[in-house]
Amino acid sequence: MNHIVINKGHNIRINGIPAKDVISIPGSGTVAISPRTFRGVKPKLLVDEGDNVQIGSPLFFDKTKPEVKWASPANGTVKTIQFGARRVIEKIEITVEGTNAISGQTFSLEQLESADRTTILTRILVANLFPLIRQRPFNKVANPKDSPRDIFISAVNTAPLSVDLDPVIESEKEAFQSGITALSKLTDGSVVVTSRKAMELQNAEVQTISGPHPAGNVGIQIHHSKPIKPSEIVWTVNTQHVITLGKLFLNGSYSPDIFVSIGGPGASNPQTVSAKVGASIGSIISNQEMENPIRLVSGDVLTGKTVEKDNFLGFYDSAVALIPDTVGRPFMGMLALGSNDSKYSLTSTFMSFGEKLFNFNTAQNGEERAIVPIGAWEKVLPMDIYPNELFRAILAQDIDEMEQLGIWECDDEDFALCSFACPSKIDVGAVIRDGLELMELEG
Repeated sequence: MNHIVINKGHNIRINGIPAKDVISIPGSGTVAISPRTFRGVKPKLLVDEGDNVQIGSPLFFDKTKPEVKWASPANGTVKTIQFGARRVIEKIEITVEGTNAISGQTFSLEQLESADRTTILTRILVANLFPLIRQRPFNKVANPKDSPRDIFISAVNTAPLSVDLDPVIESEKEAFQSGITALSKLTDGSVVVTSRKAMELQNAEVQTISGPHPAGNVGIQIHHSKPIKPSEIVWTVNTQHVITLGKLFLNGSYSPDIFVSIGGPGASNPQTVSAKVGASIGSIISNQEMENPIRLVSGDVLTGKTVEKDNFLGFYDSAVALIPDTVGRPFMGMLALGSNDSKYSLTSTFMSFGEKLFNFNTAQNGEERAIVPIGAWEKVLPMDIYPNELFRAILAQDIDEMEQLGIWECDDEDFALCSFACPSKIDVGAVIRDGLELMELEG
């Protein structure tokens, strides 16, 4: 069994770690999906306001891949379809009015073992769940016409305040195995599952990993086991979505329930809850007291998006972070070198050693400034890539140099710690994303 040791990286010691026990909360009265958030997708509506839908009903499809449709995560009525500039579909909001779901063919584990690629792929497409599968490079919705070299699944979350996947997998062993068996039919290569500890799984190549964040990022795992070459495509699936696919084959219908972690220094009751895909943020944080200004983040604190209470959980998100939005300016704070244990430091500028957790807020502690090449990015990026040189190549739009420096293996989430550690306050991940979009445009 392959074991990956990650030496570079950093576990941010942020306060408000969610409890592992799953809490039931009142269901969300409305759910929503935002088509504009899917990279490279040109959505075409299949519903109108006032239409009745069931769990699993198609809401829209991708005009570039018409067979790829998005399933409704609720039974009810299409309440609102919100458009932005140039009629871009911003949001499809559904009022929840029951639990009826579209049913289809079921499979036993034995039937999954003997099924062929066409049968499995057709079932996922008919159920409108293919968007659960993404591809590298570019980290976008996969193309069902492609044949991936391998399929990677990360069974470990190392991002700050994220859901602990061990109890999730333990509680859904059969569905997880069924999902893996089904996915194994979609590639001539391997389904690679990476976890903290050894797992007994069929139809999968299991490897273990140790080390700090971003060890749980699937891009890091691919890089250290089977790096992507320019002509190759690798598919990736979130662990909870593997379970969703497994339940589809076992039960015949879409189960939109996921575990969502709620944490951060602004959370009065850090916990893990059961919610639906696209649930309203307000319903998810209904158990939290928010007397002071709080910034809400859908996703983890390094890669998530700022949202409001009346917004909705991102399609691929399984965390909501609450960060205090009150920023103070300590008197001559930078002159207290080595003696201020209330400040967090990656470079030991302040005494932030040990296991102490810190109450981070939204302060950036400075503005963007000239790049200081002191190796801050390299210390937290566990990839055989020169981030500074790649950054400059992207800014220069030098396609050949970007490719030589390994842009094909990169994704913005893998560079999020570089942004956190950067003394120049550069959003490194955003520049990496610009580089990837340029590479895709050049085709």
